[in-house]
Amino acid sequence: MTRTLQKLIHVGCRELGIDAETRRDLQLVATGKASMSDMTEAELQKVVEALKARGFHPERSGGFARPVSPRADIRFIHVLWRQLALAGALKVTGRKGLNAFIRARFEKKWGAVPLDVDALRDPAQINDVTRALKDWCARVGVKLT
Repeated sequence: MTRTLQKLIHVGCRELGIDAETRRDLQLVATGKASMSDMTEAELQKVVEALKARGFHPERSGGFARPVSPRADIRFIHVLWRQLALAGALKVTGRKGLNAFIRARFEKKWGAVPLDVDALRDPAQINDVTRALKDWCARVGVKLT
């Protein structure tokens, strides 16, 4: 946990544009210690809180998370896939597994498959995927409300 907090402090400083010298000054003010290696977890948490007070938002993903699809039918495909994952029916969960499923299941039928599920635009293809996932949910006993 200590190393995780140290990384979080470095991320916060990078996002806020704080250099190493200023970071050490901030640590000294927050905990009385300039070096993170000398700090306890509680002291490291105080530094994180000091960064939050200056505008750091650690719950943000730094731009790596994909935005939610604006299309309800595509979001429903993701919901079905997540339900199958929660039921333990999947070997590979997440977007990678979903894209592999679509490629394996529909590549021959469609001729070409988009690289990512969110790129699906043809209503017939979206319906094919939705129907296949609903059928799978029914086979493994996932209740859809």
